[in-house]
Amino acid sequence: MTSEANNPPAISRKLDAFVVRVGKVAAWSNCLLVVAIILNVVLRYVFGKGQVWLEEMQWHLYALAVMIGLSYSHAVNSPIRVDILHQRFSRRTKAFWEIVGMMLFLLPWIVVLFWMGIDFWTESWRVNEGSDSPLGLPWRWLIKAVIPISFALLGMATISRFISSLATLLGRTEARHGN
Repeated sequence: MTSEANNPPAISRKLDAFVVRVGKVAAWSNCLLVVAIILNVVLRYVFGKGQVWLEEMQWHLYALAVMIGLSYSHAVNSPIRVDILHQRFSRRTKAFWEIVGMMLFLLPWIVVLFWMGIDFWTESWRVNEGSDSPLGLPWRWLIKAVIPISFALLGMATISRFISSLATLLGRTEARHGN
């Protein structure tokens, strides 16, 4: 085997690198979330002046971190698996079951949620949806755009895993995604 055989295909590495970069940028929203929480607590309990827009900002930042974090988690192979049987399988058997799981369960849901997310976001954008509260955040469509974006990123991470698993199944590379 050459050293190339110990690496996943280049396209898989590039997809993962992109998803990880986006995930690392989105992770900074957690710092902003902590600041928003502390600021809101101080305003509410010290000054008696809670801010609706700050509460909504907390929800938006949390949603951003979780939704983008899902694809990041998949790209860096941190999903939780039930390893009772998985740990006993060969790399190729693991790759086979990864492919079956992705094709039957994960990819169909990603496609459905991506397309539904596009409709959800475009309708919100069309009506320029904002907060129901007069003091809330405008442009609710902006946070709703995270839904299709996050599922597109999850799709990229899944396609990367699929390519890597297929290469392992065909004996062209070592398992990279914990297979």
